[in-house]
Amino acid sequence: MRWTTTSQLAHLCLGLADVTRAHTIPSNQTVQAGHHVIFSYPGLQPPDHLFDLIKQGKVGGIILFGENVGANLSTVVGEFQDAYKKSPAYAGVPLIITTDQEGGKIRRLPGGPEMSAKQVGQSSNPKHAANQAAKDAASALSDYQLNTNLAPVLDVYRQPGDFMDSYDRSFGNTSALVGTCASAFITAQQDAGVIATAKHFPGLGAASTNENTDEKPVVIDQTLGQLRSVDEEPYHEAIAAEIDMVMTSWAIYPALDSKYPSGLSKKWVQGELRERLGFRGVTITDAIEAGALENFGNDAERGLLAAQAGMDVLLASARNVTQGEAIVDALVSALQEGSLPTEPFSEATDRILALRRRISA
Repeated sequence: MRWTTTSQLAHLCLGLADVTRAHTIPSNQTVQAGHHVIFSYPGLQPPDHLFDLIKQGKVGGIILFGENVGANLSTVVGEFQDAYKKSPAYAGVPLIITTDQEGGKIRRLPGGPEMSAKQVGQSSNPKHAANQAAKDAASALSDYQLNTNLAPVLDVYRQPGDFMDSYDRSFGNTSALVGTCASAFITAQQDAGVIATAKHFPGLGAASTNENTDEKPVVIDQTLGQLRSVDEEPYHEAIAAEIDMVMTSWAIYPALDSKYPSGLSKKWVQGELRERLGFRGVTITDAIEAGALENFGNDAERGLLAAQAGMDVLLASARNVTQGEAIVDALVSALQEGSLPTEPFSEATDRILALRRRISA
């Protein structure tokens, strides 16, 4: 077709501009969904595509692993926050930048806590040791401009050599000891300005040595009475200490839900954690790519299932930027078609933003 007038040509150019804007300006639902997803990346240098997604408002935070930690990490984190300030999602609060700085073997950053959770629990003054461990963790995170720690672990191990005990990640094998240490850790870390995360609700303490939810499906066949009186008991103290976030487990607990793992289960997330225990803070999943979820579709489908169950933050930690992007896109599609109810999802967004307002940029 030949364009014979200037007005016709101008009309075409305006139309093309509208199409371009439609593909480059994210929708409000895209920005909203972005608040809910934590991304990850491989190696020391983040890919350009991650910065592009941050500027588009599709990233709510980033989790760091040992492979991401180098001499330039503080600079990289600063670049993340600078990119976020240019996004339509920015409202004066920073991205969540997180890692696992539990202590002992489970540390991603240089620095403390040098004592493992087990050593803290075995010390002469566990409460004081937990307090110091939290201060050490907060100091290590602050040195690299991280604002969130996926710790402490509240799992109450049952037998020596069990899964959590074998990595020294449990404070102890009694609810009282774990609750005392966890609440001291939570209070000290949050007082230092670092978001704390209690995990893995309702508890992985009964998992045997080879029952690793990162690798395969795990069923914890405790009675509801056992789960409530032993595994959930430390969460009462954590909630009383005003814990910022709770991470759910990927194990299945047939006593309450024989089909879905805790983090995909409305019965556990909404019924038990929120209604029965009264938790009002932010919930966060464990790794979406975990082997325990092999029967629940791809990562995007798992993320959507978690959001539908009532989980607030979805952890895309496969060191692949497109993983987080796919989850955001799945949330947006579900919001648009109605399979993800807008009102509870908006309430979750409000919880996330309220938490992030407490972070110093």
